[in-house]
Amino acid sequence: MSQIQITNAFVDEIRVWIERELISELGASLELLFPADIAELFDELNLEECKYCLDILPSEKAVEVIVELKEDTRQNLLLQYSPEEIAHKFIEEFDSDDAVDILNELPKKVSDEIISHVSDLDFSIQLVSLLHHDDNTAGGLMAKELIKVNINWNLAECTEEIRKQAENVRRVTDIYVVDDHEILLGIVSLKDIILERAYTKVSEIFESNVISAQVYSPAEDVANLMSKYDLDALPITDTMNRLVGLVTIDDVIDFVKEEADKDYQMLSGISEVVESTDKIWILSRSRLPWLIIGLGGGLMNSFVIQNFESNLSMNLQLALFMPLVAAMGGNAGVQSSSIIVQGLANDTLGSTNVLPKLTKEFLVALINGLICSGLLLLYAFITGSPGGIAKVVSIALLSVILFASVIGTVVPLILEKLKIDPALATGPFITTTNDLVGLFVYFQIARAIL
Repeated sequence: MSQIQITNAFVDEIRVWIERELISELGASLELLFPADIAELFDELNLEECKYCLDILPSEKAVEVIVELKEDTRQNLLLQYSPEEIAHKFIEEFDSDDAVDILNELPKKVSDEIISHVSDLDFSIQLVSLLHHDDNTAGGLMAKELIKVNINWNLAECTEEIRKQAENVRRVTDIYVVDDHEILLGIVSLKDIILERAYTKVSEIFESNVISAQVYSPAEDVANLMSKYDLDALPITDTMNRLVGLVTIDDVIDFVKEEADKDYQMLSGISEVVESTDKIWILSRSRLPWLIIGLGGGLMNSFVIQNFESNLSMNLQLALFMPLVAAMGGNAGVQSSSIIVQGLANDTLGSTNVLPKLTKEFLVALINGLICSGLLLLYAFITGSPGGIAKVVSIALLSVILFASVIGTVVPLILEKLKIDPALATGPFITTTNDLVGLFVYFQIARAIL
């Protein structure tokens, strides 16, 4: 395989081979591509062409391509097959966690029928049990495939059992130790099993200090645990501490990426997860709510300005600094809220006491506000602006930065307490609020001084 750029000319060549049914040329060309490259190629082809290519790929590579596809492309492509074909051609080739992710993307009626066609009864039972878990929990991330040994076995028994279990496991690193009731007791490395003598008992060499998570733990907690302790895999237990699954680092990376994409889109004022390839109406629907909120905020800003029209008419220079005050307040608020949202996501805020966080953000805002206000006064002095106007703008700027920073700190914490995604506190929400409050504070200070 090699890295090939998916150009228009290459796509046209692929289409010609498909149209003329030149299977050998098409197969040889696809064989040179990585699964991710084939997924990129599929973005340029229609469903019939994608299915034609997928059908001539070796089953193992076809499965890897399915994983790499965008969700909507994958769903539409899989629905070109019958439930029985999906079960035998794809689902049975996946690990249980990947298979469940695919099934969750399909209509429930179709996914139920697919499971009914799975040949391996144990595997189908695993799929059904995993489907009951929420996507945003450890159970939603975990796979059933893992290697475990009984604490009472010797290493010869372990080696024989590992050979059997490893058939369904892609990567073997650590082996989990359980008792007769499947209670997780610890972990033993594959290296120790290989190096120690065959008659050595597992109980003599296993490490009892094992980090695990419960099946209903939030996925964010799983990600934070694996990041904190630099783990490649995390065993998952039920409420009785019985070993029920394993979360691997690739599943956590996928989850973190999805959450980052979601938060970034929310930060940009997009209310649902979308991709550039989605239909026009879906893209429009995802952006419209925050645009309407922004429109409402703009109308309220105009109402504030209208109420201070007399102040503006007597001091026209006030209008020159309105965008400055509004923009600085919005920027300060977004900065504070972004830091808090990041801390909440990474679980790095420490104490649940709000006062230290407010105090810290207030002091940071005070320093930044004084520096910005000082620079503004210096600018006014150099340009010869009226002293009264300079005083109003500098005081308003300091006040707005302080207020916006506090609001940017408090709002995410409140949303977190209310079990609402704190990322709502960033982007258009905080900017619109601070624009409105900033202009009101600006004109109030102008009325008091001038």
